[in-house]
Amino acid sequence: MTAPALLCMGEPMLELNRQPPDGTGRALYLEGHGGDTSNAAIAAARSGASVGYITAIGDDAAGQSLMELWWREGVDTSTVVVRPEAPTGIYLVSHTEAGHAFTFYRDNSAAAWMTPAEVPEAAIRSARILHVSGISQAISESACDAVFHAIHTARAGGTAISYDTNLRTRLWPPTRAAAIIHAALAVSDIALPSLDDARILTGLDSPDEIADFYLRLCPIVLLKLGAAGVLCATRTSRTTIAGHKVRPIDATGAGDCFAGAFLARHLAGGSLEDAAHYANIAAALSTTGYGAVGPIPDAAAVRAAM
Repeated sequence: MTAPALLCMGEPMLELNRQPPDGTGRALYLEGHGGDTSNAAIAAARSGASVGYITAIGDDAAGQSLMELWWREGVDTSTVVVRPEAPTGIYLVSHTEAGHAFTFYRDNSAAAWMTPAEVPEAAIRSARILHVSGISQAISESACDAVFHAIHTARAGGTAISYDTNLRTRLWPPTRAAAIIHAALAVSDIALPSLDDARILTGLDSPDEIADFYLRLCPIVLLKLGAAGVLCATRTSRTTIAGHKVRPIDATGAGDCFAGAFLARHLAGGSLEDAAHYANIAAALSTTGYGAVGPIPDAAAVRAAM
């Protein structure tokens, strides 16, 4: 089997997404899948990329469901560890007028027990891009160290590194998050912060100031602006791509979809702006249904919307 061009690393989770009440007023939950880097892997695969996933899952129904998802989507699972002594994480999504909210059950999850010794060095050296995130490093100290080891393995082997900040203040305080995330970005090639994350992590406000900050660490910055689009910046140029208008239902995983779709088009040889434009549309389309994975569009759907 050909080695995957893109390897994503992090924590996958089973998703239970609260649906509108039925006629009896009961709260109904739609079972799905989540986990930021797993979502990105699925988005990249649906856009035609060769993708693999680095993680650990429990020997449980949630873990088996995730394995079946990756098999269906063509995501290589040869770097997935099954850990019988620890569970696969689960999260619930609820919806209010203010947006979506999450409740996590991930303490001591199988992925949180990842260590540097488990990092598949040969697979990383064979890939073209390694994609990780702030959540990948926030779930435990050992997982944090494992991600750093993966990053340094990639850098030493000539594999590019993509990093999505994905700040979760419930997992770690902003000061620690900023120190670790910025240390990782300083040895990365592509930075994928959101505007909300970046304002907390940097203390800056305007997109251009934030882009300048991250360009001092990383040569390519894609600052996700939500419905307003994305600011694409390098050390020699920058442009803002306007958001793609849709009727959003659930924004769960939209930023992850952007990351995966962008990396797929980037691997296919698209320019920075073209890949970002494609990813912007993919992310918008992913908000038109419930759940992180189900609404992620394939390449044909994105091209039709373009």
